[in-house]
Amino acid sequence: MRLNAEFIPAVVVRSGDPDGGAVFLKINRFKDGCVVFNRSYGQDGERLWAPVTGDAPVEETLADEYLSRQIKYDSDCWIIEIEDPGNKFSVADLVV
Repeated sequence: MRLNAEFIPAVVVRSGDPDGGAVFLKINRFKDGCVVFNRSYGQDGERLWAPVTGDAPVEETLADEYLSRQIKYDSDCWIIEIEDPGNKFSVADLVV
């Protein structure tokens, strides 16, 4: 896996239902902020990762508040956190 090869930690911080529930990716760049992504569909129906906290990074507390609200709506959701202070990771590298 590319993350292991680049020494980028990825952790499942919340396990949801194995057959359902939304999947959120929290990219934590520490001093440079966080971006939360959710699996979504593009205009042509293709699967993609959409930033749900905006295009610009936000403070970690705001990212965590967003995820806490989502858990209230979908108790089956999954949250994966990727710690990437070197800004090496891109969601474009993920298979959706």
